[in-house]
Amino acid sequence: MDIFSAIIIGIIEGFTEFLPISSTGHMIVASRFLGVEESELNKAYEVIIQFAAIIAVMLAYRSKLSLKKIELWKKVMVAFFPLLVVGFIFKDQIKMLFSVEVVATMFIVGGVLFLIVERFYKESHIRVHDIESVSFRQTLWIGIAQVFSLVPGTSRAGATIIGGMLTGLDRKSSAEFSFLLAIPVMGAVSGYDLLKHYHEFANADYTGFAVGFVVAFVVAYLTIKLFMAFLERFTFVAFGIYRIIFGLLLLWLY
Repeated sequence: MDIFSAIIIGIIEGFTEFLPISSTGHMIVASRFLGVEESELNKAYEVIIQFAAIIAVMLAYRSKLSLKKIELWKKVMVAFFPLLVVGFIFKDQIKMLFSVEVVATMFIVGGVLFLIVERFYKESHIRVHDIESVSFRQTLWIGIAQVFSLVPGTSRAGATIIGGMLTGLDRKSSAEFSFLLAIPVMGAVSGYDLLKHYHEFANADYTGFAVGFVVAFVVAYLTIKLFMAFLERFTFVAFGIYRIIFGLLLLWLY
């Protein structure tokens, strides 16, 4: 992978990882457009930029990373547990689901769901405006919703945000809880991938890896900040429409 491709892929990872639009579909389009092969070395590169995204969200929410917030992190781990169990048991079956058709279809399904959830969203029904007020029962339901993100193209962020809104969290709290939940989820996935591909780092272009890491980190951090500012004024309708259009584009192209 050359420097230009590393930068583009890093930008896409940083921008799409925490938005409810699925990074998988965007990676498919970008990789094919840039002519990036699905080699073991390039998979190792993806692990590096995922770690950059994790560090970005940890920096953005560093005030939550303390022993004083232990109750909050207990809730985060409750939400993480369903994905951990289902992902481990059905990991082989999940790999078989990966195809452009499945990714595109789930883009469209997720977009429609966002439009439906927003259609029935009522401020009077919202019970949680602060992530530290979320209950263990709500976090469990968010964790169950996150399980659907194992289907390629669903979007981990999208599944958890919808789960949060359906259980009584407002838009901002749903997004923030999704960010915190990304830390153990992405940490576990990236750590597992690192163990699988660690030998590839011996043949890596460290310049490309370093550039991609920095780009992914900066873009992810800025995206988190801009996304939260966006939610103070707007809804998820635009994301729903975008998902439907992008899904249809994927089906048409591939």
